Amino acid sequence: MKLGRNKKLLSLVATMLLAAMVVTAGCGTTPEPTDGAAEVVTVKLGIGAPLTQGAVALGQGIENGAMLAINDFNASPEAEELGIRVEAFVVDDQGDPKVGVNVANQLVSDPAVVGVVGHLNSGVSIPTSAIYGRAGLVQISPASTNPALTLDQEFGNVFRVCTTDPVQGAYAAEAALGELGFKTAFVVDDSTPYGVGLADEFQRNFEEGGGTVMGREKTSDKDSDFSALVTRIRAENPDVIYYGGIYNAGALFARQAAEAGFEGAFFGGDGLKAADYIALAGASAEGDFTTSVGLPLADQPRGAEFKEKFAAEFAGEEIQAYDTYAYDAAFVILEAIKVVAADLGADQVASDAGKAAILEAVAATDTEGVTGAIAFDENGDTTNKAITLFIVRDGEWVAYTQ
Repeated sequence: MKLGRNKKLLSLVATMLLAAMVVTAGCGTTPEPTDGAAEVVTVKLGIGAPLTQGAVALGQGIENGAMLAINDFNASPEAEELGIRVEAFVVDDQGDPKVGVNVANQLVSDPAVVGVVGHLNSGVSIPTSAIYGRAGLVQISPASTNPALTLDQEFGNVFRVCTTDPVQGAYAAEAALGELGFKTAFVVDDSTPYGVGLADEFQRNFEEGGGTVMGREKTSDKDSDFSALVTRIRAENPDVIYYGGIYNAGALFARQAAEAGFEGAFFGGDGLKAADYIALAGASAEGDFTTSVGLPLADQPRGAEFKEKFAAEFAGEEIQAYDTYAYDAAFVILEAIKVVAADLGADQVASDAGKAAILEAVAATDTEGVTGAIAFDENGDTTNKAITLFIVRDGEWVAYTQ
């Protein structure tokens, strides 16, 4: 474990261990008899994502990925031997910070919840992180890229398996100026922490690299009419529109720009990389660009294995941008649960001492997941900084090649 994080973790662990001294053994667990065999303790893993509003396709993908990891855990010989199983506690944050805070409070009110996979949106992950921290729960986001999520966090309980906006924004600017050959850009963000942060990083790196930003505007992640903005952008005639935001609004923006006669390129971040972006943007999506965290599924170390499991469990559904990252986020917490169950006993996993030990085990993670190497720096950020450039070709997102 790293020094910068140790002070926060040791303080939290000490606090939780002291509290555990006055808590009866097995607090927050649900023993379940199994056919006359030894009792099995059930704990819960929270999963928070937008499931009915916002970037629903990406949110449902996060739920799917985490559920596959839980299924693998429950089917493992280690879980059976340790006498523990995990249930999902799924909450719909609707991609809205206020709703996110409400559902986070639902999760921490259940003493059987021992960790959280979530959330998709940085704007939801940031305000919920302190709620989980005060409850002693580890939180791992598979998708939130704004650096504020992990910098100067109060409780040291937040991690992410995706890389951050500074890495992605710099990569996008380098690609725009280099292999894509763009010299001028108009930058737009959707006013969310994710969109603003990504657009800021792209703009800074694009200008530092010699590019010219011809304008900068803000929209809303709920906007559907971009006609006035498109008129202004067409007058400036940049080589590319760079959009910091999510696919549901971004696709409408891109389509309206193309339909109005804008002939430049449309480029965004990982929030655009969804099949629903192509469906919403229609034919105008062809040739659009995005960066996305990590490697294409085919290049992920266990991508083929994941694809096979996914097809068996979710027949007919498409793997989304963060499904494998949600699997790995859940996997890290589940592996920590195994460690704590072995050290303290299954009946102590959901105790205050157990939750503190899970947090400590997560911080010390050094393993291989579906997406590749998983380890965290002193802030809780992944040490895996892989980014890929994608383009829409023949109606599909594919890794870009010239």
